[in-house]
Amino acid sequence: MTSISYVKQQHITRLCVRCGLLLMQYGAESAVVVDLSKRLGLALGMNSVECSLNFNAITLTTICDERCITTTRDTINQSINVNLLVQIQQIINKTETTVNHNDLIDRTTLAFDELDKTVYPTWLVSVFVGASCAAFAYLNGGSWSITAVTFIAGMVAMLTRIYLSKHHFNPFITVIVTAFIASLIGATTYYFDIGNNADIAVASSVLLLVPSFPLINSLSDILKGYVNIGVGRAVFTYMLTLSACVGIVMALVLMQIQHWGF
Repeated sequence: MTSISYVKQQHITRLCVRCGLLLMQYGAESAVVVDLSKRLGLALGMNSVECSLNFNAITLTTICDERCITTTRDTINQSINVNLLVQIQQIINKTETTVNHNDLIDRTTLAFDELDKTVYPTWLVSVFVGASCAAFAYLNGGSWSITAVTFIAGMVAMLTRIYLSKHHFNPFITVIVTAFIASLIGATTYYFDIGNNADIAVASSVLLLVPSFPLINSLSDILKGYVNIGVGRAVFTYMLTLSACVGIVMALVLMQIQHWGF
């Protein structure tokens, strides 16, 4: 294998840590982050790649010809984007199977630059989230009026959550406000005596705030040996759940609803 210069190793190191950052930011579990980052470095000619993860940071070291380069980057939580994770995996698979290694680093960098980060329109996401909340209400025995109120509550709550997230509000504040608005709209079924069971509307309106994906990732990380980041993700998930509870209670207190629950 041709000897790799220090400058090229720097480029490869930055590319590997960029790969790991994107994977962490868009919802990949720790084992996938470490595996794909290492595979990318090895495919680009490194002798070894070591990767260490924290809840909000990634540290990566590349080793080539007994020369080490280490870099650390902070992570910023983004929304879940499985399409982006699949694209990154496809890039690494293509890099590993490439026979002609001329300009391989530049081509891989270009592939990362051209990642498709587009998401569904906000209005479309909100409509489908509202529909999922409404379907949950209907399946739990809610009448059509309860289902309609739940649809509106879920849709408005999702619009609020996306708006606050785009403006970089604290995630816990975002969840509290979203839960408050969803519960406030759902609780109108109590105030105006709408439908057959107002409890269903309130419970179903906040369905969008269930942190299922982070919770699964935290459990997976702990089971696969990444205990530190797994515990960190679990605590973050529990804090999101607590924030949702605070928002719900605030709405019920404001509406002066003393009895709630099945």
